[in-house]
Amino acid sequence: MITIVLWGVVGLLQKIGSNHSTSNSLMLWTTAGYIMLLPFLLWNSHLLTLSTRSVAVGVVCGFTNALGAWSLYTALERGARASIVVPLTALNPLVTLVLALIVLGERLTTLQTAGVVLALVAGVMLSYEPDSGAAV
Repeated sequence: MITIVLWGVVGLLQKIGSNHSTSNSLMLWTTAGYIMLLPFLLWNSHLLTLSTRSVAVGVVCGFTNALGAWSLYTALERGARASIVVPLTALNPLVTLVLALIVLGERLTTLQTAGVVLALVAGVMLSYEPDSGAAV
């Protein structure tokens, strides 16, 4: 629940930030926010015991996360509506799901498949914009 609230607030802050700075600047200041967490993360971590593979996965994870955030900031900077683009980016678990099916060999139940279909329908509904003259 905390994550939902924090990421909901972040969506608004991202749009406000993109209205007043460039996506590059916003990305730099977002990175500064991550750096502020380092003392808390380092306090109880086991960095010296991590395998090379674990470190590599963590770095690639951080890099792809940063690229995703940067592309979102760029979309917002270019005028994308936060009420559309931020919820659409929340459909990212669908990519994870497809990758888990392919790479990990996971399977979906019928109910989970129905959930995927509903998520896709929701994405279409969220991104639909009627003609400016049409009544909804």
